Amino acid sequence: MDRVQSVSPRQSAPQQSAPARDGRSPGTGAEAGQGSRRAAAQRQQMRQDLASAAMELFASQGYEETTVDQIAAAAGVARRTFFRYFRSKEEAIFPDHDDTLVRVADLLASAEPEEHPLDVVCRGIKEVLRMYASTPGVSVARYQLIRQVPTLREREIAVVARYERLFTRYLLGRFDTAGEIPTGWQHGGEDDSMLAEVSAAAVVAAHNHVLRRWLRAGGRGDVEAQLDHSFEVIRQTFWGSSAPGARRRGAVVAPGASGTEAGASTASTTSALSATPAGEVLITVTRTDAPLDVVMDAVRVALEGVKQA
Repeated sequence: MDRVQSVSPRQSAPQQSAPARDGRSPGTGAEAGQGSRRAAAQRQQMRQDLASAAMELFASQGYEETTVDQIAAAAGVARRTFFRYFRSKEEAIFPDHDDTLVRVADLLASAEPEEHPLDVVCRGIKEVLRMYASTPGVSVARYQLIRQVPTLREREIAVVARYERLFTRYLLGRFDTAGEIPTGWQHGGEDDSMLAEVSAAAVVAAHNHVLRRWLRAGGRGDVEAQLDHSFEVIRQTFWGSSAPGARRRGAVVAPGASGTEAGASTASTTSALSATPAGEVLITVTRTDAPLDVVMDAVRVALEGVKQA
């Protein structure tokens, strides 16, 4: 039987509503959400302030000569505050990568199963590029500093490897689904891991190449357009064939992965004329996985070109 306690007059006075189990009072969800966003924004701003102070000191007096105490003082905070945001002064050079990595992981997780997996990875690495492009001046200064300091180059290599591992895991995960995957990538195939690693490495390498070229140019030019061009080269080189059901952001991809009928025919089937004593002979070379209608269209176009000539 439950024990009944007596209630004193003071205890019988109206009481305030008890707080929810998560510590918030009822009806304060919106305010708590706004407070959380403000706190996140303040934290991000402090990280940026510390990173900017570090970059200025590194540029003016050298990386090795700069101490954490000096960085904290330049940002107007205490030494212990610095270590609430960064574990070392070298980490302050890369203040955005942790958040960007989370954002890229969310993008991969929310991608539609019908979208071509390489396109998803390309969209993911573009988020990294936009991080650099959002502050060209800072990115150029950081690039110049990293070239001079071996420790920072090693740190950058480690950061890049995190993205590459993320993309590799995503591509391998596509093999474990029941949906269609590009031709040549079979569930449980012995080449799956190799193809995933090579494709992920190719996308990251293309990003790094374009980014470095843009940084050497002082952060000028349409860097996203340059990256898109590199993606097309990778698609034609590594993923020249796609499953009929794989989609490229709204369009069905025929083998060739160019997104257009003409491009698919060009990548999958090529034709050439050869002179013989009896006349001209049309020679057609095609991939074994090219759809028959694509092959026939290529032959028809080639024959029409002969007649017009």
